[in-house]
Amino acid sequence: MVLEKAHHKQEVMRMLASQLYCPTLRDDPAEADVVSHKLMLKAGMIRKSAAGLYSFLPLGRRVVLKIEAIVRREMDGAGAQEVMMPIVQPAEIWKETGRWDVYGPEMFKLSDRHDNEYCLGPTHEELITTLVRSELRSYKQLPVNLYQMQNKYRDEIRPRFGLMRSREFVMKDAYTFDIDKAGMIKSYENMYNAYCRVFDACGLDYRPVLADSGQIGGNYSHEFMALAEAGEADIVTCNECGFAANVEKAVPKALIGKKEELREAECFATPACATIQDLVEVTGTPVEKTIKAVAFDIDGKLVLVMVRGDHEVNDVAVQNLVGGNEVTPATPEQLRAHGLEPGYMSPLNAGKQGDDFVILADETVMHIYNGVTGANKHGYHYRNVTPSRDFTNVTVGTVRLITEHDECPECGGHVQLTQGIEVGQVFGLGTKYSEALHAGFLDKDGQSRPFYMGCYGIGVTRTMAAAIEQLHDDNGIIWPVAIAPYEAVVLPVNVKDAEMAAVAEGIYKELQAAGVDAIFDDREERAGVKFNDADLIGYPVRVTVGNTVKDTGEVEIKLRRSGAEEQVTVAEAAKRVCEILTELRNKNM
Repeated sequence: MVLEKAHHKQEVMRMLASQLYCPTLRDDPAEADVVSHKLMLKAGMIRKSAAGLYSFLPLGRRVVLKIEAIVRREMDGAGAQEVMMPIVQPAEIWKETGRWDVYGPEMFKLSDRHDNEYCLGPTHEELITTLVRSELRSYKQLPVNLYQMQNKYRDEIRPRFGLMRSREFVMKDAYTFDIDKAGMIKSYENMYNAYCRVFDACGLDYRPVLADSGQIGGNYSHEFMALAEAGEADIVTCNECGFAANVEKAVPKALIGKKEELREAECFATPACATIQDLVEVTGTPVEKTIKAVAFDIDGKLVLVMVRGDHEVNDVAVQNLVGGNEVTPATPEQLRAHGLEPGYMSPLNAGKQGDDFVILADETVMHIYNGVTGANKHGYHYRNVTPSRDFTNVTVGTVRLITEHDECPECGGHVQLTQGIEVGQVFGLGTKYSEALHAGFLDKDGQSRPFYMGCYGIGVTRTMAAAIEQLHDDNGIIWPVAIAPYEAVVLPVNVKDAEMAAVAEGIYKELQAAGVDAIFDDREERAGVKFNDADLIGYPVRVTVGNTVKDTGEVEIKLRRSGAEEQVTVAEAAKRVCEILTELRNKNM
């Protein structure tokens, strides 16, 4: 009998809410700081295993799989081929590129029983390059585009915000191999466009922005930012010319202060003025005439950075200017060892500069006249400081973050700052990894040449979190149809009422037959409980079978996003749900 059934066409699996493992919560979890984390916990989609580590329950896993399906569809359509590389990577290949010792403390390192060193892959540039270096030997085999859907691991110092900054996350990473720079740019554009289609299909409001390449390397990069108040990154946009960049990548123009007759610098007492705000309030100095200092330890080198009092230091620009890998705040002991007094720092009266101590000054600072800065003496500042005259042996560069008061770096128009969640990034790597790992091919003249590579990442689980950050209300999640755990829920108000239950089950079966990803809420719960759960989980369409089915032969269809309701006959219900879902899909809603 079992063998006989095995030859029959498999029936569509019924999904009953009574059987769904979905432990919802009524109260907001205390551990959640952002909306996406809170709602995923409340809706029974994830559970915390340890700091930055989460288990995905059935509903959450379904969302992840749907995002992965969209990503696979677009990657395959762009000519990429899926592979699967190991999570555990040997240290040797990271040492070949020089990244083993400089990647930083975010890398999980481990050893086997033979003391061989490994890491849990935070990224896969080294591994993919070594994978192809013995196989792609001729220009005739190129270009090649390989991708994988893989768990990644980064030992975040403070994992927070649920899936937005976790220690284990699902990422799609892809790598292209081309014969020259022109080919690499073509591949880059191809993947850039594929990423736009992915995030369009996921229903995100996003912006591609210029970005810094960071640890990955390469000469140019774009981040795909989902706009959200909970975003950890600031992006700069200009509506006049279309400029868009990560705030760390946008280079603001120097602000030129009004020229004044120069006065002699003098030290004066400023007790209890260790901050710019204190200095402005106590001395009455305009903030644009204050000069503040921020100090970093970059690979053991002390870097003192001077910016205007109302500006913030761009630590990425600092790192790019100075070099190095690990940037941390300097300690008070480091500061005092170089003649710097915390809270009252400046280049004035500082210790001798050398290989272990450098001073950077933002270009705007060098255009301040008769300003105020620290005296490197507790409770004292200098006034009438003109950096172009008084600061010596400093390196000048643009090391501040752009503000909304700055002009657009491209057209000089008005810029806006918006917060975003990075859900993807594309990199033009050039030959950084292929040269370091001796990976190349023979060109048509028989000459050995390194691959021109590109690297492309999508945070799958981050995309899930970003969608919730953008689409929610006080009642719960509002999923776009394409990534909703279920597209529709059929809900009888009273499952014990035989007529209601039969009508609801009939509509549910029709939806299943039509290919709709639906769930049947057969629980013996109050209608209010079912409605609340449907809103919390975020099913795009709800079909409610209530008393009207007996009075008028109609059921209610309600849209989660708009709240729109309509009454339709039982016979029309399934067809109408299909029409609504098609409309929503076509609008990426």
